[in-house]
Amino acid sequence: MTLVNFNNRTRNTAPYFNNVFDSLFSDALNKNYTINKVPGVNIMESKEAYIIELAAPGLEKEDFQINLKKENLSIWAEKKTADTADLKNYSRKEFDYNSFARSFVLPESVDAEKIAAEYVNGILTITIGKKVDVQPESKEIKVS
Repeated sequence: MTLVNFNNRTRNTAPYFNNVFDSLFSDALNKNYTINKVPGVNIMESKEAYIIELAAPGLEKEDFQINLKKENLSIWAEKKTADTADLKNYSRKEFDYNSFARSFVLPESVDAEKIAAEYVNGILTITIGKKVDVQPESKEIKVS
């Protein structure tokens, strides 16, 4: 009895054919593009504020809606797409943000009055100021 390796990439018979179908099936099975529609974020902290950067290229600042309800910061975006007569014949089309939503639970140290958002070059930057804690003056108390 002889064992034969079915997917032998070193064979000279149609290596291109095998690579094309391997990539098609591996992309289709291993990466579900319809689920991964939430843009990535970077979250940073400084002494004065928390900074959230959200990668959302291809949108306009009018497409975003940002709400703060108690300690939950919610970010929505919806791209209004108009039907155009200029349809392109894509072989593969991956970037297609129609809408997304992200929520973040904020710590108690944030100041709700110091929240600002800016959208530049496909990056939504939300700056969330921290509360200024008033530290009591240190004082030595003598025991009498």
